[in-house]
Amino acid sequence: MLRVLPPTHRERLMALAQEVSFDQGERIFEEKGRADRFWVLRSGTVTLDMQLSGPRPTPVTSLETGDLLGWSWLFPPYEWDFGAEALSPVRAYEFDGAQVQAVCDDDPDFGYALLRVIAEILAFRVRAARTRLLDLFAPHAGRYGPGVP
Repeated sequence: MLRVLPPTHRERLMALAQEVSFDQGERIFEEKGRADRFWVLRSGTVTLDMQLSGPRPTPVTSLETGDLLGWSWLFPPYEWDFGAEALSPVRAYEFDGAQVQAVCDDDPDFGYALLRVIAEILAFRVRAARTRLLDLFAPHAGRYGPGVP
């Protein structure tokens, strides 16, 4: 994410960064919890998960060095759509969502550049999720008639 931002915007964003770390197995946030920040991973792996059934959340995907973790701070109701857990020790830059939104409001060029990068990341992730779903369910498509789940 940081490599894609123009240098002046990257510097402006990084001025708001705080370095944090998470231990392996540490929950970073919970699905439906209050979303008020985001991270750019410096090292390590984070698993995104959902509570589907059973006592443990179901892993959905994983994020690695350079990836954006968290976008729910951008949109009401400001709740996480997934949970997140450190799969390995993680170092990251943490950003306060309200602080970043205030800078975006004060500097529309910065805000546009940042939101464009985040939108591109989200579009990539939606395409990747679609591909994974097709890989999972396409082999079973012929077993059912039209309109039968």
